[in-house]
Amino acid sequence: MNKICVSIFMLTYNQEEFISQTVESILAQKTSFIYQLVIGEDCSTDDTRLICEKYARENPDKIKLLPSQRNLGLINNFIRTFKECDGKYVAICDGDDYWIDPLKLQKQVDFLESNRDYSIIFTGIKFLYPNGDLHNVNWPDLKETSNFNDLIFSNFIPSVTVLFRNTQDKENFPNWINRFPYGDWPIYLWVTRTGEKIKYLSDVTAVYRKEIGVSEKLKLIPSEIIKVNLGIVDCLYRDPDFICQRTLIKKSLRRHQFSLMAGYFRENKFFKSLRLASELALVSPFKVIRTYLYLIKRK
Repeated sequence: MNKICVSIFMLTYNQEEFISQTVESILAQKTSFIYQLVIGEDCSTDDTRLICEKYARENPDKIKLLPSQRNLGLINNFIRTFKECDGKYVAICDGDDYWIDPLKLQKQVDFLESNRDYSIIFTGIKFLYPNGDLHNVNWPDLKETSNFNDLIFSNFIPSVTVLFRNTQDKENFPNWINRFPYGDWPIYLWVTRTGEKIKYLSDVTAVYRKEIGVSEKLKLIPSEIIKVNLGIVDCLYRDPDFICQRTLIKKSLRRHQFSLMAGYFRENKFFKSLRLASELALVSPFKVIRTYLYLIKRK
């Protein structure tokens, strides 16, 4: 049996208007290796499942379809789909995004094969807005090489562009991930926790649809997404598998707490902001004062 090099991990739910373009963009990849598309179809109420079944019938050697008898929800679908990825490497492409470079996987695999000290590679991206506008995304401060020390403070990796080594022990996969609405950032942190590096390739290989999906809805209320990220960092701090990174995680934890305090203030949730400020004042009183002076000035 030929060994699968890359598993493309796809979650889809009620995306009938997008899913064909997404699957076609993956089937258009030109590679010197074998890859599989693993689709976690979460009991859609539209024709998404029928479309996925059609592609699976037509491409039985490339597509592994995981249908659901009931709706699992995003994170449970994420976990079960990830566990079905058999490849040496894993890529992510959600059912409403798509790839535009047919050599995306080949470029990324070539790099990781030649650079064993790297465990993740991601690329440039375009944003597609609901009105049809397509914009190149420019991140002038993005480093070409980074690692856990950078990633612990924020997730700067667009999932639709990523490829990472499938080396994590799935049996010991962090059981706290199912508490949160997304799992990509925790996985990247898991993969890089022992010092592996992250590569940014400036080639634009994928399109991300803005203003739809769970994470986009969370961003409408900034404090909500900060709360989720704070919860993730807190779980990392308590997880013995991350003990070697605990000092850095604690620093990130504090930074996220201050961000949440400021987020509540900006959203006029003053009681929540002051309650968190009273806790932070026990360890960083002057920083709390400086932060509030800045926030009041901006108000």
